[in-house]
Amino acid sequence: MKAMSDQPIHTPDAPPIAPARVDPRARPESDKTLGLYNQNPKDISFLQLLREDLRTHDNDLLSQGFWAIAVHRYGNWRMGIRPSLVRLPFSILYKIAYKFVEWTCGISLAYTVKVGRRGHIWHHGGMILGARSIGNDVHIRQNTTLGVAPRNDGRWLKPIIEDRVDIGAGAVIAGGITIGHDSAIGANAVVLKDVPPNHIAVGVPAVIKPKKKIATEITENSES
Repeated sequence: MKAMSDQPIHTPDAPPIAPARVDPRARPESDKTLGLYNQNPKDISFLQLLREDLRTHDNDLLSQGFWAIAVHRYGNWRMGIRPSLVRLPFSILYKIAYKFVEWTCGISLAYTVKVGRRGHIWHHGGMILGARSIGNDVHIRQNTTLGVAPRNDGRWLKPIIEDRVDIGAGAVIAGGITIGHDSAIGANAVVLKDVPPNHIAVGVPAVIKPKKKIATEITENSES
């Protein structure tokens, strides 16, 4: 009989396995625990955070924006109280304070929105701030709406506002989009798609341009 060959037997390479596609509209794991934990910034205590927020609002205790932020901070702080039965009276107080701010200031900012440090809510009235998260040093003005696009979308399909974003009065930012850091949203703009960092969005629907290009156009127009 003929001896079997010592050469290895080559088999065709298996086709690469494509990574599973993630549906961007699918409910993320983070949404399943939304509202169960304290989402205040971890690097500062509750009282220090309130003092910082007051300084951010020009030390004005009568600032409606400060009231909204303070109630939001309190709403998150009380989630660190365990067990839930002990937390109950603090939760009742939060719900009363939250409704008071909604009715008297026209600012809706639920504790389930993750808010960074030194956010400034300018003026008040007609503000529905239903973002997934709002970063550090963000400025928001009156009549701003942050939330879902179609009303039957999941609550997680809300905008993410990154650090140092400046939002003009009357702006609408809707859907599961991201507003990149150091960007600006013009007054009354309607933003329904991602805005890259260091860009400006203006108009209905919003036109998005780099900040440097806008600055160049302004310079050219002033010199013409």
